Amino acid sequence: MGNGTRRWFSAAGTFVVMAALLAAFPGTGTALAQDTDTPHVEVYGFVQADYIQDFKRVDPAWNDTLRPSKIPTTDDLFGEDGQASLSAKQSRLGVLMNFPTSNHPVYTKFEFDMFGVGVDAGQTTIRLRHAYGEWNHWLAGQTNTLFMDASIFPNVIDYWGPNGMVFIRNPQIRYSFIQNEHHSFAIAIERPSNDVDAGTLRELDPALGAVTGTQKIPDFTAQFRDVEGWGHWQVAGVARKVAFETPGAPDAEPNGSEAGYGVDLTGSLKLGKAKKNSIVAGVVWGKGIASYMNDGGVDMAPDGTLADPEAATVPLLGVSAYYNHYWSDRFSSAFGYSFVDVDNQALQAGDAFDKAEYASANLLYYPTKNVMCGGEALWGTRTDNDGDDGDDIRVQFSFHYSFSTKDVFKKNTRESGT
Repeated sequence: MGNGTRRWFSAAGTFVVMAALLAAFPGTGTALAQDTDTPHVEVYGFVQADYIQDFKRVDPAWNDTLRPSKIPTTDDLFGEDGQASLSAKQSRLGVLMNFPTSNHPVYTKFEFDMFGVGVDAGQTTIRLRHAYGEWNHWLAGQTNTLFMDASIFPNVIDYWGPNGMVFIRNPQIRYSFIQNEHHSFAIAIERPSNDVDAGTLRELDPALGAVTGTQKIPDFTAQFRDVEGWGHWQVAGVARKVAFETPGAPDAEPNGSEAGYGVDLTGSLKLGKAKKNSIVAGVVWGKGIASYMNDGGVDMAPDGTLADPEAATVPLLGVSAYYNHYWSDRFSSAFGYSFVDVDNQALQAGDAFDKAEYASANLLYYPTKNVMCGGEALWGTRTDNDGDDGDDIRVQFSFHYSFSTKDVFKKNTRESGT
């Protein structure tokens, strides 16, 4: 058994022990946060139009949001500075259903927006956000990973948001030991997704350009959350097996795996007499967790020397801190800063992602119910392994019109969330 495998089993064992200890706490109880008596159906969503004026450039497939990893570090890589974009990609539609059964209620959620990613990057097309159901202590389907805290996402209008926070919606099977007004604790198995960088090894053997991530077993996640009148705090963890192989090569070699793991500590602090203002912040650290980050980095990369290379999970630190302020019932602002910093391995190429920063500030106006408009100034920068860097400055103006059948039929249903 290799060192990576031993570390992986050790990390996974830690989560099992943590689950057993918290499940054994006296007086914790369980309760699902949903109406158990009356069936409800809600159709909700919003239409949003964004005008973005970029003063520099990003990858054209990502013009409609600011992802620092998509900022070029080579002059004029994507053309001359300056670009205008108008988009309706953030528009969203969702359906919630809540209904009783012979024992426990069932809750389902299906939601999508129009922001194409992956092979659809740059396109206005359907993108699945949530598709899951809950019954008793069980949740199955796609929703926010347990490793993240969606409540620290600030009140910004940029689609992607701060890069230094964990943010991914993952297919999963989840079990909640505790779920009540103040406390929750859950564990899950989630879909693994590995981003492997062959680095400068391609120069030694071009065939290594085919090295790719492979997923042998699911990821294991756990989350504990405490909500109080002053705000909340949350701690979450992930244990995973980051594996690689070389498709098409004899025995798919080189191949192997290393342990990946991470801890995400997040929280909020309510301020002001009405406690509408808040500071939201988080710190995440781990190895091989880039797939869970909102932006930047790889899970695995080559370390050692060309004569004796070895695969290593890449250490990563992410930080995000924002202040949400309501000037009045009609005006609000959010401003803050975020970064991702990775520890590049010895055999990664010079243009490998090393660090990225993100900052923004906005002023939003709510002229009437279900309508919002406002502007936001954004700045981002990317630095590569060899020290090359690039930055981007832009402004965004958005018009947002939300809707819900709750406003028509005046029925209370579970919150649609983010």
